[in-house]
Amino acid sequence: MKEKTYELFKNATTQEIIEVIDAELKTRNESPFWTDKVVPFSRAILSVLVALRDNNMLFNPEGIFVDTLTPELFFRWSDFVSLKTLAFIIQESNETGELLRTKLDSSVCKSYKDIELSVLGDYLSRYSVNLENEALDFPISNYNLHQGVSNVIKSLL
Repeated sequence: MKEKTYELFKNATTQEIIEVIDAELKTRNESPFWTDKVVPFSRAILSVLVALRDNNMLFNPEGIFVDTLTPELFFRWSDFVSLKTLAFIIQESNETGELLRTKLDSSVCKSYKDIELSVLGDYLSRYSVNLENEALDFPISNYNLHQGVSNVIKSLL
């Protein structure tokens, strides 16, 4: 991973990160099939991770506090099952006004501010993720598709 990529994830806005990913994508000879999926997928993940980063409430899929948004953390959350779980964590946290299902200090969790979920929710619903019932599964083909999208993004960064 390039050093500038780490700086980008550490400090940039969602839009700035997306612009870099999109610019890299345009310099590659990727199939249009993949190029149509990379930016929306990245935007969906970053819409939540950047908000968590900016509120100093970033955590990994195990619920453990992480002080810096890195490309590696982005890829951990890009796992489609993890991303679905993140959506439910944020939805429940928005409803209660407190960050839930993490191992962050309770005083930090109580200072939680709602995170806009429309970008992530719209994205997940397009891929048959039931946003009403976390226990319901989605088609395995959607999981496999997103593994491919993650691999394309890794090649860009």
